Amino acid sequence: MMKTILTSAALLLAIGAGPALADRAAADACANGLNAEAKAIYAASIGSVGSGSLKSVVTDATKSLVAAGTVSKSTARSSAMAAGACLQQAM
Repeated sequence: MMKTILTSAALLLAIGAGPALADRAAADACANGLNAEAKAIYAASIGSVGSGSLKSVVTDATKSLVAAGTVSKSTARSSAMAAGACLQQAM
């Protein structure tokens, strides 16, 4: 009986982890096609996806990168939108 329960639990965990890994892989593949600024925003944001709204995660990361001089203020919005489209796939 205990072996059956443990096997079932392990199976459920394995099934549950599958889509999350596939989504992250799709997001990473999407990010490979981004320009350098959007890639920087993606890299700064991917670890926080799911910890708050995607918009706030991307906005905070973008503001930090603009302040650091990594992302130009004039292109920040378009780069953030492009990064956000890829990050959406990781959710």
